Amino acid sequence: MSAGTNKLNVTVTEVVAVNELVKRFHFERTDGGNLPTFSGGAHVVVEMRDGDTTRLNPYSLMSSPLATRDYTISVRRDDVGRGGSLFMHNRVKRGMEMVISYPVNLFSLDLRAKKHLMVAGGIGITPFLAQTAQLASSGGNFELHYTCRSEPLGSYTEVLRERYGNRVNLYYDEHNERIPLDRLLATQPLGTHIYVCGPAGMIKWVRDTAAAHGWPDDSVHYEHFAAPQPGTPFDVRLAVSGLEIRVGEQQSLLEAIEAAGVDPPYLCRGGVCGQCETNVISYDGTFKHNDHWLSDEEHCSGKKIMPCVSRFEGRSLVLER
Repeated sequence: MSAGTNKLNVTVTEVVAVNELVKRFHFERTDGGNLPTFSGGAHVVVEMRDGDTTRLNPYSLMSSPLATRDYTISVRRDDVGRGGSLFMHNRVKRGMEMVISYPVNLFSLDLRAKKHLMVAGGIGITPFLAQTAQLASSGGNFELHYTCRSEPLGSYTEVLRERYGNRVNLYYDEHNERIPLDRLLATQPLGTHIYVCGPAGMIKWVRDTAAAHGWPDDSVHYEHFAAPQPGTPFDVRLAVSGLEIRVGEQQSLLEAIEAAGVDPPYLCRGGVCGQCETNVISYDGTFKHNDHWLSDEEHCSGKKIMPCVSRFEGRSLVLER
């Protein structure tokens, strides 16, 4: 692990089935000590050793920042993904020793805000469990709007309603319920900040709607970790280290670079933090940009790539690594 993401040796103390798609995992330090402090919105990178394959996936911490005896995360099963969620669901058991990173927060609360308006979709509820706990402990003003496919798949809805009452608003696709975003954005008091976590389409909808209502960019916060997509294998030359590497169909460019013995920086591994941004020396082909960091102009320039989530198709690619 790199870019300050030092390792923590932890033991799985509990695995709980939340619903048919989501499991919750509890970790404690293997040496028995307290875990590092964190703030609401933080995530950890979980190391999954699967034979010759090591996966490093980011997951939001959902436990209260006020208690660091253990960390909790929730993982939604993805049957057509690259295998990380299936590893967590099928292989991780109570008593298993694992390795995680220190917490990193790319989705922190702006405590200057007068009010916090939270919008969550699906498994995107997890960072808000930590954030609401943090705000509730300090008397912070917040309201949460959470949309799910169905009542059975609404993770932690009962817990949230029990804790925060009418500050929690629930919407279910099966009942054709929709978040009244235009009305919400038009009626917030001055000094409100909005936070959104969920599917990419939902995040875009909230950001675009907020922009249309004149909300400043610095008052709109979002988190979405893009999963590396599979694709056609391709070859890369690393100019600084002098290595020629092959990126497999189910392998990210970042993973291939790490497998070659190079230790590039990262924080999120999901295309949002910018730490692994890499200069392109030359190329003959087409980039498949999947990040949320580079601008449209940078995507079109052919000068940069985010190796954690983006790919390449073509004859040659040389990177400054």
